[in-house]
Amino acid sequence: MKPAREPASEPPAGPTPLLDVDRLVKHYDGHPAVDGVSLRLMPGQALAVVGESGSGKTTTARLVTGLERADAGRITLDGAPLPGPRARTAERLAHARRAQMVFQDPYTSLDRHQRIGDAVAEVLARHTPLRGAALEARRDELLDQVGLDARQAGARPRALSGGQRQRAAIARALAVEPRLLVLDEAVAALDVSVQAQIVNLLVRIREQRPIAYLFITHDLGIVPFLCEDVVVMRHGRIVESGRSRDVLTAPRDPYTRALVDSIPRPGWKPVRQPARDSAQDPHRNPDRNPDRKAAAP
Repeated sequence: MKPAREPASEPPAGPTPLLDVDRLVKHYDGHPAVDGVSLRLMPGQALAVVGESGSGKTTTARLVTGLERADAGRITLDGAPLPGPRARTAERLAHARRAQMVFQDPYTSLDRHQRIGDAVAEVLARHTPLRGAALEARRDELLDQVGLDARQAGARPRALSGGQRQRAAIARALAVEPRLLVLDEAVAALDVSVQAQIVNLLVRIREQRPIAYLFITHDLGIVPFLCEDVVVMRHGRIVESGRSRDVLTAPRDPYTRALVDSIPRPGWKPVRQPARDSAQDPHRNPDRNPDRKAAAP
Protein backbone atom coordinates (compact mmCIF):
# COMPACT_ATOMS: atom_id res chain seq x y z
CA MET A 1 0.00 0.00 0.00
CA LYS A 2 1.13 3.51 -0.77
CA PRO A 3 0.37 6.53 1.42
CA ALA A 4 -2.77 8.44 0.46
CA ARG A 5 -2.17 11.09 -2.15
CA GLU A 6 -1.71 14.58 -0.75
CA PRO A 7 -3.65 17.33 -2.53
CA ALA A 8 -1.61 20.27 -3.72
CA SER A 9 -3.52 22.44 -1.26
CA GLU A 10 -6.09 22.18 1.49
CA PRO A 11 -9.54 20.85 0.49
CA PRO A 12 -11.28 23.49 -1.60
CA ALA A 13 -13.39 25.96 0.30
CA GLY A 14 -17.01 26.29 -0.62
CA PRO A 15 -20.28 27.67 0.67
CA THR A 16 -20.89 24.45 2.59
CA PRO A 17 -18.84 21.29 3.17
CA LEU A 18 -20.19 17.95 2.09
CA LEU A 19 -20.61 16.92 5.74
CA ASP A 20 -20.92 19.39 8.59
CA VAL A 21 -21.22 18.02 12.13
CA ASP A 22 -21.68 20.64 14.84
CA ARG A 23 -21.52 19.92 18.60
CA LEU A 24 -23.02 16.47 18.35
CA VAL A 25 -24.22 14.80 21.58
CA LYS A 26 -25.54 11.29 22.18
CA HIS A 27 -26.22 9.60 25.54
CA TYR A 28 -26.94 5.98 26.37
CA ASP A 29 -28.44 5.32 29.81
CA GLY A 30 -27.30 8.73 30.95
CA HIS A 31 -23.69 8.22 29.84
CA PRO A 32 -22.25 10.36 27.00
CA ALA A 33 -21.17 8.25 24.02
CA VAL A 34 -20.59 11.36 21.90
CA ASP A 35 -19.95 14.62 23.71
CA GLY A 36 -19.75 17.81 21.64
CA VAL A 37 -18.19 16.39 18.46
CA SER A 38 -17.71 18.82 15.57
CA LEU A 39 -16.08 17.97 12.24
CA ARG A 40 -16.21 18.88 8.58
CA LEU A 41 -15.66 16.82 5.47
CA MET A 42 -15.20 18.49 2.10
CA PRO A 43 -16.19 16.88 -1.22
CA GLY A 44 -13.65 14.23 -2.21
CA GLN A 45 -11.85 14.34 1.15
CA ALA A 46 -10.93 11.24 3.16
CA LEU A 47 -11.14 11.74 6.93
CA ALA A 48 -10.24 9.07 9.48
CA VAL A 49 -11.90 8.95 12.90
CA VAL A 50 -9.58 7.03 15.20
CA GLY A 51 -10.00 5.77 18.74
CA GLU A 52 -10.18 2.71 20.92
CA SER A 53 -13.38 0.80 21.65
CA GLY A 54 -15.77 3.03 23.56
CA SER A 55 -14.30 6.25 22.16
CA GLY A 56 -17.55 7.15 20.38
CA LYS A 57 -16.31 6.80 16.82
CA THR A 58 -18.86 4.20 15.70
CA THR A 59 -21.70 6.09 17.38
CA THR A 60 -20.59 9.18 15.45
CA ALA A 61 -20.73 7.19 12.21
CA ARG A 62 -24.21 5.88 12.99
CA LEU A 63 -25.41 9.40 13.78
CA VAL A 64 -24.00 10.75 10.52
CA THR A 65 -25.78 8.07 8.47
CA GLY A 66 -29.05 8.49 10.36
CA LEU A 67 -29.00 5.03 11.96
CA GLU A 68 -29.12 6.75 15.36
CA ARG A 69 -30.72 10.03 16.45
CA ALA A 70 -28.59 12.65 18.21
CA ASP A 71 -29.71 14.11 21.53
CA ALA A 72 -28.28 17.49 20.56
CA GLY A 73 -26.23 19.11 17.81
CA ARG A 74 -26.61 19.49 14.08
CA ILE A 75 -25.71 17.35 11.06
CA THR A 76 -25.99 18.55 7.47
CA LEU A 77 -25.06 16.45 4.47
CA ASP A 78 -24.65 18.15 1.11
CA GLY A 79 -26.28 21.24 2.62
CA ALA A 80 -29.41 19.41 3.83
CA PRO A 81 -30.33 18.19 7.32
CA LEU A 82 -30.77 14.48 7.90
CA PRO A 83 -34.31 13.12 7.42
CA GLY A 84 -36.35 13.20 10.62
CA PRO A 85 -38.46 10.36 12.04
CA ARG A 86 -41.49 11.58 10.07
CA ALA A 87 -39.65 12.09 6.79
CA ARG A 88 -41.27 10.89 3.61
CA THR A 89 -39.93 7.90 1.71
CA ALA A 90 -38.59 10.16 -1.03
CA GLU A 91 -36.51 12.09 1.53
CA ARG A 92 -35.09 8.89 3.00
CA LEU A 93 -34.17 7.57 -0.44
CA ALA A 94 -32.50 10.86 -1.32
CA HIS A 95 -30.41 10.66 1.87
CA ALA A 96 -29.45 7.05 1.07
CA ARG A 97 -28.20 8.22 -2.31
CA ARG A 98 -26.00 10.82 -0.64
CA ALA A 99 -24.43 8.58 2.03
CA GLN A 100 -23.87 4.85 2.37
CA MET A 101 -22.25 2.82 5.15
CA VAL A 102 -20.01 -0.26 5.01
CA PHE A 103 -19.98 -2.22 8.26
CA GLN A 104 -17.23 -4.19 9.98
CA ASP A 105 -18.96 -7.54 9.48
CA PRO A 106 -20.44 -7.79 5.98
CA TYR A 107 -21.94 -11.21 6.75
CA THR A 108 -24.47 -9.62 9.10
CA SER A 109 -25.26 -6.76 6.70
CA LEU A 110 -25.77 -9.01 3.66
CA ASP A 111 -28.87 -11.19 3.28
CA ARG A 112 -27.52 -14.70 3.76
CA HIS A 113 -30.25 -16.13 1.50
CA GLN A 114 -29.60 -13.69 -1.37
CA ARG A 115 -27.01 -14.11 -4.09
CA ILE A 116 -24.44 -11.33 -4.26
CA GLY A 117 -25.40 -10.25 -7.77
CA ASP A 118 -29.06 -10.06 -6.75
CA ALA A 119 -28.18 -7.90 -3.72
CA VAL A 120 -26.47 -5.35 -5.96
CA ALA A 121 -29.24 -5.52 -8.57
CA GLU A 122 -31.87 -4.91 -5.88
CA VAL A 123 -30.21 -1.63 -4.88
CA LEU A 124 -29.95 -0.53 -8.50
CA ALA A 125 -33.65 -1.26 -9.06
CA ARG A 126 -34.57 0.69 -5.94
CA HIS A 127 -32.45 3.77 -6.52
CA THR A 128 -31.93 4.09 -10.29
CA PRO A 129 -34.12 4.03 -13.42
CA LEU A 130 -32.08 1.14 -14.87
CA ARG A 131 -33.96 -2.00 -15.88
CA GLY A 132 -33.35 -5.15 -17.85
CA ALA A 133 -30.06 -5.46 -19.72
CA ALA A 134 -28.90 -2.00 -18.67
CA LEU A 135 -29.34 -2.91 -14.99
CA GLU A 136 -27.51 -6.21 -15.44
CA ALA A 137 -24.64 -4.47 -17.22
CA ARG A 138 -24.31 -1.93 -14.42
CA ARG A 139 -24.43 -4.71 -11.79
CA ASP A 140 -21.64 -6.60 -13.57
CA GLU A 141 -19.62 -3.39 -13.88
CA LEU A 142 -19.84 -2.71 -10.13
CA LEU A 143 -18.87 -6.26 -9.22
CA ASP A 144 -15.95 -6.17 -11.64
CA GLN A 145 -14.85 -2.86 -10.16
CA VAL A 146 -14.47 -4.45 -6.73
CA GLY A 147 -12.83 -7.60 -8.09
CA LEU A 148 -15.72 -10.11 -8.04
CA ASP A 149 -16.41 -12.40 -11.02
CA ALA A 150 -19.57 -14.08 -12.33
CA ARG A 151 -19.09 -17.16 -10.12
CA GLN A 152 -18.89 -15.04 -6.99
CA ALA A 153 -21.85 -12.94 -8.16
CA GLY A 154 -23.94 -16.12 -8.22
CA ALA A 155 -22.85 -17.19 -4.74
CA ARG A 156 -24.45 -16.54 -1.38
CA PRO A 157 -22.46 -14.78 1.37
CA ARG A 158 -21.59 -17.99 3.24
CA ALA A 159 -19.74 -19.28 0.15
CA LEU A 160 -17.39 -16.28 0.04
CA SER A 161 -14.34 -15.36 2.07
CA GLY A 162 -14.39 -12.40 4.45
CA GLY A 163 -12.56 -10.21 1.96
CA GLN A 164 -14.93 -11.18 -0.86
CA ARG A 165 -17.96 -10.41 1.31
CA GLN A 166 -16.52 -6.98 2.11
CA ARG A 167 -15.98 -6.36 -1.61
CA ALA A 168 -19.62 -7.26 -2.18
CA ALA A 169 -20.74 -4.86 0.55
CA ILE A 170 -18.69 -2.08 -1.05
CA ALA A 171 -20.19 -2.80 -4.49
CA ARG A 172 -23.69 -2.64 -3.05
CA ALA A 173 -22.92 0.69 -1.34
CA LEU A 174 -21.47 2.14 -4.56
CA ALA A 175 -24.55 1.16 -6.55
CA VAL A 176 -26.35 4.38 -5.54
CA GLU A 177 -23.27 6.47 -6.43
CA PRO A 178 -23.08 8.13 -3.00
CA ARG A 179 -21.12 11.29 -2.37
CA LEU A 180 -20.08 9.98 1.06
CA LEU A 181 -19.02 6.47 2.03
CA VAL A 182 -18.85 5.79 5.77
CA LEU A 183 -16.58 2.82 6.51
CA ASP A 184 -17.00 1.51 10.06
CA GLU A 185 -13.97 -0.67 10.89
CA ALA A 186 -14.37 -2.03 7.36
CA VAL A 187 -11.03 -3.88 7.38
CA ALA A 188 -10.68 -4.67 11.09
CA ALA A 189 -11.95 -8.26 10.85
CA LEU A 190 -9.74 -9.16 7.88
CA ASP A 191 -6.28 -10.71 7.67
CA VAL A 192 -3.46 -8.24 7.12
CA SER A 193 -2.94 -9.22 3.48
CA VAL A 194 -6.67 -8.91 2.77
CA GLN A 195 -6.75 -5.58 4.62
CA ALA A 196 -4.15 -4.26 2.17
CA GLN A 197 -6.22 -5.44 -0.80
CA ILE A 198 -9.37 -3.69 0.47
CA VAL A 199 -7.50 -0.48 1.29
CA ASN A 200 -5.96 -0.47 -2.20
CA LEU A 201 -9.43 -1.05 -3.65
CA LEU A 202 -10.78 1.95 -1.73
CA VAL A 203 -7.90 4.08 -2.97
CA ARG A 204 -8.65 3.10 -6.60
CA ILE A 205 -12.37 3.80 -6.19
CA ARG A 206 -11.62 7.28 -4.89
CA GLU A 207 -9.34 7.93 -7.87
CA GLN A 208 -12.08 6.86 -10.30
CA ARG A 209 -15.06 8.78 -8.93
CA PRO A 210 -15.84 11.89 -6.83
CA ILE A 211 -16.47 10.33 -3.43
CA ALA A 212 -15.55 11.23 0.16
CA TYR A 213 -14.68 8.76 2.91
CA LEU A 214 -15.38 8.88 6.62
CA PHE A 215 -13.11 6.05 7.74
CA ILE A 216 -13.74 4.73 11.26
CA THR A 217 -10.84 2.72 12.69
CA HIS A 218 -8.91 1.88 15.83
CA ASP A 219 -5.75 1.29 13.77
CA LEU A 220 -3.69 4.41 13.15
CA GLY A 221 -1.30 2.38 11.02
CA ILE A 222 -3.83 2.16 8.17
CA VAL A 223 -4.75 5.85 8.19
CA PRO A 224 -1.92 7.34 6.07
CA PHE A 225 -2.57 4.87 3.23
CA LEU A 226 -6.16 6.02 2.76
CA CYS A 227 -6.84 9.33 4.50
CA GLU A 228 -5.05 12.67 4.37
CA ASP A 229 -6.83 13.97 7.48
CA VAL A 230 -7.59 12.45 10.88
CA VAL A 231 -9.42 13.16 14.11
CA VAL A 232 -8.70 11.22 17.31
CA MET A 233 -11.53 10.50 19.75
CA ARG A 234 -11.47 9.51 23.40
CA HIS A 235 -14.42 9.19 25.78
CA GLY A 236 -16.76 10.68 23.20
CA ARG A 237 -14.67 13.78 22.50
CA ILE A 238 -12.16 14.79 19.83
CA VAL A 239 -8.77 15.21 21.49
CA GLU A 240 -6.71 15.92 18.37
CA SER A 241 -7.18 16.60 14.67
CA GLY A 242 -5.06 17.54 11.68
CA ARG A 243 -3.27 16.24 8.62
CA SER A 244 -2.53 12.54 8.95
CA ARG A 245 1.20 12.99 8.36
CA ASP A 246 1.41 15.64 11.09
CA VAL A 247 -0.63 13.75 13.67
CA LEU A 248 1.33 10.55 13.09
CA THR A 249 4.78 12.13 13.15
CA ALA A 250 4.25 14.78 15.83
CA PRO A 251 1.17 14.00 17.95
CA ARG A 252 0.34 16.67 20.51
CA ASP A 253 -2.09 14.89 22.81
CA PRO A 254 -0.73 12.19 25.18
CA TYR A 255 -3.51 9.81 24.17
CA THR A 256 -2.63 10.20 20.49
CA ARG A 257 1.04 9.63 21.31
CA ALA A 258 0.08 6.38 23.06
CA LEU A 259 -1.87 5.24 19.99
CA VAL A 260 1.03 6.11 17.69
CA ASP A 261 3.49 4.28 19.94
CA SER A 262 1.30 1.17 19.77
CA ILE A 263 1.63 0.88 15.98
CA PRO A 264 3.75 -2.24 15.20
CA ARG A 265 7.01 -1.40 13.47
CA PRO A 266 9.54 -3.51 11.54
CA GLY A 267 11.36 -5.82 13.93
CA TRP A 268 8.65 -5.50 16.59
CA LYS A 269 7.91 -8.72 18.43
CA PRO A 270 5.15 -9.18 21.01
CA VAL A 271 6.33 -10.00 24.52
CA ARG A 272 4.32 -12.60 26.36
CA GLN A 273 3.67 -11.66 29.96
CA PRO A 274 4.23 -14.50 32.44
CA ALA A 275 1.07 -15.86 34.01
CA ARG A 276 0.54 -14.55 37.51
CA ASP A 277 0.56 -17.20 40.21
CA SER A 278 -2.81 -17.05 41.94
CA ALA A 279 -1.07 -17.83 45.23
CA GLN A 280 0.97 -14.63 44.80
CA ASP A 281 -1.99 -12.53 43.59
CA PRO A 282 -3.28 -10.44 46.51
CA HIS A 283 -6.56 -9.85 44.65
CA ARG A 284 -7.24 -13.59 44.48
CA ASN A 285 -5.57 -14.62 47.74
CA PRO A 286 -6.83 -12.52 50.68
CA ASP A 287 -4.24 -14.06 53.02
CA ARG A 288 -1.55 -12.09 51.10
CA ASN A 289 -3.51 -8.86 50.97
CA PRO A 290 -3.29 -6.96 54.27
CA ASP A 291 -6.01 -4.54 53.12
CA ARG A 292 -8.59 -7.31 52.76
CA LYS A 293 -9.96 -8.85 55.90
CA ALA A 294 -11.79 -12.11 56.13
CA ALA A 295 -15.48 -11.82 56.66
CA ALA A 296 -16.65 -12.38 60.22
CA PRO A 297 -18.06 -15.85 60.79
